[in-house]
Amino acid sequence: MTVKSVAQEAQEILLATDMIRLGARLQVLQAETSLSYDRLARLYREVKGCSPPKGMLPFSVDWFMTWLPNIHSSMFYNVYHYLDSYTPAKKSHALVEAYRLYLEQSDAGRQRGGAEDEPVLSFTRAWMLLRFFDSGMVQLSHCVRCKGGFVAHAHDPDHDFVCAICRPPPRAGKTRSHRAQKLLV
Repeated sequence: MTVKSVAQEAQEILLATDMIRLGARLQVLQAETSLSYDRLARLYREVKGCSPPKGMLPFSVDWFMTWLPNIHSSMFYNVYHYLDSYTPAKKSHALVEAYRLYLEQSDAGRQRGGAEDEPVLSFTRAWMLLRFFDSGMVQLSHCVRCKGGFVAHAHDPDHDFVCAICRPPPRAGKTRSHRAQKLLV
């Protein structure tokens, strides 16, 4: 039987609380902490004021490849990779800090006229992205035009890779809400 320190448990509770506030699902909390399911469920109810959502986690790498999610997930992953590599924040703590920075930047974009209330990349999707990188399902490919690093399928040839910013799809940004906003202006 292992003896768990009170300080270690307190750190895990603080980490779980931060993750819950950022939108983590219970499955994410179970994977990132050693706290019991019951303890995490009680903590979730205490922090959010409701029971944790049920259901499966997003599992497809293809979601990260469409143009807008690719831009957002690439921005998040580059921040995460920098924090994990060059700062004392590692793994779960780097995830939390990188996601906070991502929210700051995506919130700035919404204040300039974006129509969405929710960030494109949820905390759970950000966590799944890191799992996909760890399992070798995705890679970071560098654009030949802007030299930025972007999420791409693993093992795809990337010698002529052009990102979604340098070559957006023809209908990029032409959603119903975007057209409705143009009519109002």
